Amino acid sequence: MLATTLAADAPQPVHYLPILTTVISAAFLTVLLRRASKRNWAPHLMWWAAGVFAYGVGTAIESSVTLFGNSVALFTAWYIAGAVFGGYPLAQGSVYLHFPRRTAHILGALSLTFALALSVLIVLSPKDASLLQPHRPDGAVLGWQWVRLGTPIINLYAVIFLIGTAAWSAMMFAWVRRNPGRAIGNTFIAAGAILPGVGGGMAKAGHVEWLYVGELTGIILIWIGYAFCVRAPSPRKNPVGASAPEGAAAPNS
Repeated sequence: MLATTLAADAPQPVHYLPILTTVISAAFLTVLLRRASKRNWAPHLMWWAAGVFAYGVGTAIESSVTLFGNSVALFTAWYIAGAVFGGYPLAQGSVYLHFPRRTAHILGALSLTFALALSVLIVLSPKDASLLQPHRPDGAVLGWQWVRLGTPIINLYAVIFLIGTAAWSAMMFAWVRRNPGRAIGNTFIAAGAILPGVGGGMAKAGHVEWLYVGELTGIILIWIGYAFCVRAPSPRKNPVGASAPEGAAAPNS
C-alpha cells in the first residue's frame, strides 16, 4: 500500500515538460527583446516580451514543483503568473499593435488594474496546505474559491485581443491582402494561444498534465507564427483597420 502511494505521488514524465517550455520561453524572450531594442522599444513588443516572461515564470514554477515539491508560496506565484498573467500581456501587446495608442492606453490601464487587484486577492486568500499535491499545482488550495471567478474575465480579454485579432488578421491576409506568410503566421499564433487556455480548463478539472502539454505546444506555435510574420513582406495597412504599423497579431517587421 505504501509503495503504491509513493508511486502515485511520484512525478510522471509529463510533469517534466515545463522544464522544456521554460527553456523555449527564455529563448523566445531573448529574440523579442533583441527585436524591441532595434525598434525603439515599441510598446507592443515590450508587452509581448512581458507576456513571454510571465509565461516562462509560470512554467519555471511548475518545473520547480516537479523537481523539488510543492508549497503554498510556489502555488501562489504559479497562480498569479499563469492564471492571471499567462496570456494577458500578450493580448495587451496585440492591442497596442492593432488599435490607436490612446485606446491601447485606456484598455491597458483598466485591464492592468483588474489583473493587479486579482493578484492581491490571490495573495490575501487563505490557503489550505493540506490540499497541496506533491508535484502538481492545483487551484483547490485557494480558500477564497470565488477569487477563481476573476481568471475567466482576464482570460476573456486574452481571447478577444490575442486570439481574436490573430484569427481576424489571418483571414484578412489570406483573402484580402494575399499575404500567405502573415496569414500562416497569424494562424499559428491563434492556435498557439488557444492551447494553453484549453489546458487551463482541463487543469481546473484536476488534469494539470494537459496544461503542461498545452503550454509547451502553445509557445512553440506562437514562436513559429512570429517567425512567419517577421519574414513575410510588410503590408501597407493594418488588416484590422487600425493605425498600427506592422499589421499582424505578432510583433513583426
